[in-house]
Amino acid sequence: MDKIDFVLPWVDGSDSAWIKQRNEYLGIKNDQTQDSRFRDWENLQYWFRGVEKFAPWVNHIYFVTWGHIPSWLNTDHPKLTVVKHEDYIPKQYLPTFSSHPIELNMHRIRGLSEQFVYFNDDTFIINKMEPEDFFRNGLPRDYCIETALVQDDINNPFACILMNNAALVNMHYSKREVIGRNWKKWFHPAYGKMVFRNMLMLPYREFSSFKYSHISSSFLKSTFEEVWREEGEVLDRVCRTRFRSPGDVNQYVMKYWQYMEGKYEPQSPKIGKFFTIGLHDRQIHDVLRNQKCKILCINDGKGAIIMNKIAEFIKINRKAAGLTQEEFAMRSGLGLRFVRELEQGKETVRMDKVNVALSMFDMEAVPGRKEDE
Repeated sequence: MDKIDFVLPWVDGSDSAWIKQRNEYLGIKNDQTQDSRFRDWENLQYWFRGVEKFAPWVNHIYFVTWGHIPSWLNTDHPKLTVVKHEDYIPKQYLPTFSSHPIELNMHRIRGLSEQFVYFNDDTFIINKMEPEDFFRNGLPRDYCIETALVQDDINNPFACILMNNAALVNMHYSKREVIGRNWKKWFHPAYGKMVFRNMLMLPYREFSSFKYSHISSSFLKSTFEEVWREEGEVLDRVCRTRFRSPGDVNQYVMKYWQYMEGKYEPQSPKIGKFFTIGLHDRQIHDVLRNQKCKILCINDGKGAIIMNKIAEFIKINRKAAGLTQEEFAMRSGLGLRFVRELEQGKETVRMDKVNVALSMFDMEAVPGRKEDE
């Protein structure tokens, strides 16, 4: 079996030294970060446990960090290497507070195998996996499903970044020729009903985007080297930007490049699932308990927005009812500390207690879509 490595970048958003440096470059004087992408849920140990239990065959794990290391992590483990940003990212790109330079330079990690799998720290292996789930015949396993790109938030640069990824590969490849060379992979039965997306996108002359999968990504190190040779100027510009920008490309451009070259083996999208905390709590619990897939992403992206709205609703209606926080806590049967944290928009409060508070105003927070009774 060819060697397969795992790469896991991690940021401890509670690290005061990291926060101070980040805020200095942002021009912020306080010592706080409100970005949910950097919040530490103290669940990183479950990522390592998942690998140990369900993918013990992994050759090596490269744990990429700004410099912080969890106190419980066994850094002497023979299969683990802690990699600091300055160990592999060119110094002209540092310090960086964007994931893009961290991702786009992964091929520079000393000792990294040709075949490697990139994980985000919110993506967990929850069922038994084999090397063939990530690579087959020396090629990354992936699902190449073209899709139309949509955006519902003008302040979110992510859709722009995905569009940039597509634009870059369109500059190098003809859609007709790519599909013609790889039509068996393009319309593979492993995609299930999603294969119709590729059919529906055929009339468009260029690639719009591809199905966004916030789970692990299998890569060839040589793909990174090739893209840097072909588009080094673009990648250099992206890496010099310390914070995420709408003009960036990200690691998905490497996936797209592999699609264009036919360097992938088709895989079912059902291998993994993506859920957002606060929106899909019931689904998260169900998938975990019953191991309904092999990889699970538990995203924190919209939690702050949801909890801030709930906090505002509770506060406005409590005051309208003429109740102090103490009186509201007493009437609802909730603790005063919980009520204060709830009205502050804290996202780690228990959802069952949130619904107790909401029930005081005949409301309920329901993950996903609530069916009519």
